[in-house]
Amino acid sequence: MRGPAWQNLVLDGQAPPVGVIETLTGSPFGAQLEGGVIPFFDPRGWHPEIGVDAAIELLGWSCVRSDGGSPAAALERLRVTCRQGPVLVGPLDLGLMRYRPGSGAAIGADHYVVVLAVEQDTVVLHDPQGHPFATLPSADFLDAWRAEKVTYVDTPFVMRSGFIREQVFSLTESLESSIPRAIEWLGGASDAVEGLGDLVASGLDPEVRNLLAIFGVRLGSRRLLDASACLAMLDRADAAAIAAAQARVLGGLQYSLVANDDATLISGLRRLAPEYDRLRGALARSWGSGSNRRKNNGYGVGPGQGCRVEAAVRGGYWSC
Repeated sequence: MRGPAWQNLVLDGQAPPVGVIETLTGSPFGAQLEGGVIPFFDPRGWHPEIGVDAAIELLGWSCVRSDGGSPAAALERLRVTCRQGPVLVGPLDLGLMRYRPGSGAAIGADHYVVVLAVEQDTVVLHDPQGHPFATLPSADFLDAWRAEKVTYVDTPFVMRSGFIREQVFSLTESLESSIPRAIEWLGGASDAVEGLGDLVASGLDPEVRNLLAIFGVRLGSRRLLDASACLAMLDRADAAAIAAAQARVLGGLQYSLVANDDATLISGLRRLAPEYDRLRGALARSWGSGSNRRKNNGYGVGPGQGCRVEAAVRGGYWSC
């Protein structure tokens, strides 16, 4: 969710830098092999819905999450909600965002946008990958919004609205409170990267290689750079240095990946793998001796704020 900052639209211009939000989602802190074969440089068990909720919560905001219903009902819900302000919508299937060159087929790649209005049969939105005020016919938008090939959601038409700032935290407070979950997320990451090296050694599936080359390596490296900068803000010099070194090793694998230089790729993955355990250890040591921790609940935030999933689901709506 990079590019024109969606967060400033839905958080009323009070959002922190994108790299801080990326770090608060937890995404930099891990690696996983989904189903034992599909690599992602984000934590085992993590997905963007978890990350979005975590970041909102850690920043002291609340919102209303809704999903499901018929396509017509979902579009009307979006139309009405947009009259109150911008709406964070997603996941959508990136392959069906038909204003993007080369689109037109569902590919299962997730994406989030900010919808500004539903005007008759047209949806007006900001796409954070560089498409401000993009438009889509409503029927095309609904096709993407179903997200049928996005594996981590079971119900279509997810959106978040009604953002309210419940508590005011500094960036360092929010980041500090994310550390315990980051330590948890890092568990098993070294093994996952070792496993990816084994997959390369046994012959990497062309689709997996394509996923890593187009998406995985550059995203993972950038997330680690974000995490390094945020850890430096917290004066966690050792952890920041480890994350920066990881970013360099991972980003440096791009050429060998594309050039099919698997010997270099395997060597790089073997160097990268143990650094996740090193990062986890550095964070655990710094947390144990830290003096800036605030009392926490859930993701490390104070009680009474953030993604509070109501026991009773009212027409597909959650308080979050």
